[in-house]
Amino acid sequence: MHKIAIIGLGLIGGSMGMAMVGKGLVREVWGVDVDPITLETALQTMAVHKATTQLAEGVRGAEMVVLAVPVGLTEEVLKGIAPYLSEGCIVTDVGSTKTGVVELAEGILPSGVHFVGGHPMAGSEVAGIKGADRYLFENAVYLLTPTDKTDRAAADRVQALMEAVGAKVFRYSPKEHDVMVAAVSHLPQLLAVALVKTVAGVQEKHRDTLLLAAGGFRDTTRIASSHPVMWRDIFLSNKDSVLEMVGKFRLVLDEFEEAITASNGADLMGQLEAARQIRQGLPDKAKGYLPSLHEIIVTVPDRPGMIAEIATHLGAEGININDIEILRIREGDGGTIRLGLTEPGSDDRAVEILRSKGIVAKKK
Repeated sequence: MHKIAIIGLGLIGGSMGMAMVGKGLVREVWGVDVDPITLETALQTMAVHKATTQLAEGVRGAEMVVLAVPVGLTEEVLKGIAPYLSEGCIVTDVGSTKTGVVELAEGILPSGVHFVGGHPMAGSEVAGIKGADRYLFENAVYLLTPTDKTDRAAADRVQALMEAVGAKVFRYSPKEHDVMVAAVSHLPQLLAVALVKTVAGVQEKHRDTLLLAAGGFRDTTRIASSHPVMWRDIFLSNKDSVLEMVGKFRLVLDEFEEAITASNGADLMGQLEAARQIRQGLPDKAKGYLPSLHEIIVTVPDRPGMIAEIATHLGAEGININDIEILRIREGDGGTIRLGLTEPGSDDRAVEILRSKGIVAKKK
């Protein structure tokens, strides 16, 4: 592909540009952003080949345009680029809601320009170009939302490009996408914010409350640090599906409230166990719709080079580490590391190899 324009060089747009440039997928990746400092950073970090603040300059002659802007700006940007798009150009987006966006695009873009709705299920707590990562899309789920009006060849080209940057692509209708994502992404965001607000209210009377916040609270509320403008737009643009999920969640809360009020331990235990079984079926650290990782836990002394040593031992035997996480560490003593492997049986082999090297390891 000769030229792709990415409009909006935040976390998603910047990461996509880095992957395309790093893998040599496009001859020219143009970045468009209103912030000159962001453009300079994008050039310095090889997220784009060329950069501009002007929509017309950025999209003129592009074979594909990626809209990586907040959902609330989609209409404005579509209207801004429409006069400058070449016939046959493909426009796609990365927004978290799809029904309204797809309808807008199909109504605004000129004949001969093809729109393919898209949504990468990937992110980071670090917003903006500073959080961009060339490998953000590796093994991440990427959703496309074609309609009856979508050009199939255009959808295939978008899918091929996103697979080339490392993503796993699945296709759903815009409505189906919005319902499912409201459940697994939008509702958790809303709950994280609500939980922070609830605890903040307790903090007003009990000043040490947040000092007691341990891993559970921090993990559950981590996403409450996300950009408020982005989430305001998401909640409003996917209002119907979000409200549907809020209603479903309220019913579950009511069930717990009734069981606790009645001191019904059997009912409460049943609900807790059902949730535990479902949650245990999810692979740790998986980026969505992926095969389960085969995981091992390694206990290591706190000394420089231990992670490299583990990787070297396993790599020498042809075992690839697909995911790694430092679980706990005591400075000067040691810690535990979780390794995720995808090949069946690799966990048994990895444990055997590491133990033969004097490293404590076990299957999770």
